[in-house]
Amino acid sequence: MTALRAASEKAIAIQKKVDALDWAAAEESLSARGYAVTVPILTAEECAELVALYRDETRFRSHIIMERFRFGIGDYKYFDHPLPEPVASLRTSSYPHLAQIANLWAAALGESGTLYPLEHAAFLNICHQAGQKKPTPLMLHYEAGGYNCLHQDIYGEVSFPLQMVILLGQAGRDWEGGEFILVEQQPRAQSKAEVVRGDQGQAILFTTRYRPVKGARGYYRVNLRHGVSRVHSGTRYTLGIIFHDAK
Repeated sequence: MTALRAASEKAIAIQKKVDALDWAAAEESLSARGYAVTVPILTAEECAELVALYRDETRFRSHIIMERFRFGIGDYKYFDHPLPEPVASLRTSSYPHLAQIANLWAAALGESGTLYPLEHAAFLNICHQAGQKKPTPLMLHYEAGGYNCLHQDIYGEVSFPLQMVILLGQAGRDWEGGEFILVEQQPRAQSKAEVVRGDQGQAILFTTRYRPVKGARGYYRVNLRHGVSRVHSGTRYTLGIIFHDAK
């Protein structure tokens, strides 16, 4: 079997796993809490192959050292085109399911003009027309003492309201600490933090900026930011899938 054929078969297998996820349960959790955790999508072998790519600078367009920008302690790299097949497959196969949720949210918030096409290529075309042409999938790396400040991943006027992160190692085995954290700010209320845990190969789906919440006068936006708590020991790698491109 050629390497190209093997890669294509892995991409197809990932797509089948994504399509088989319980998307109704994911939509319910995302709407209620701003996040959902899937069953494993990537195998341990696939996770290890992605981690190994981190040393290959030719696969990335940008390398960010967090301390330089006061983002935290650690570093991350944005993939360049062509995206690795597992990354491209995750992005294109997850998008249609998430776009349906995004459209439900947009309708609840009265954003009738904000309809997301159900094919990722069509959505990327909207990004490109706005001058956002750089790929945004990335890998993040933390050693002991590393962390990521609370933030939102917005790269231009066009953005997609949902994204995902996949754990490429196992908490408690490969690292201690380093929990994924979401902080929600409801109007006229104190912030609420939640720790979201997952196992190797699982995806954490979460809101990019806000989720709709039903109030007495209809739905309103509740803002969320995400980050990573301090890693106490070991090495933490994750894969981030952002569906809009960047300028």
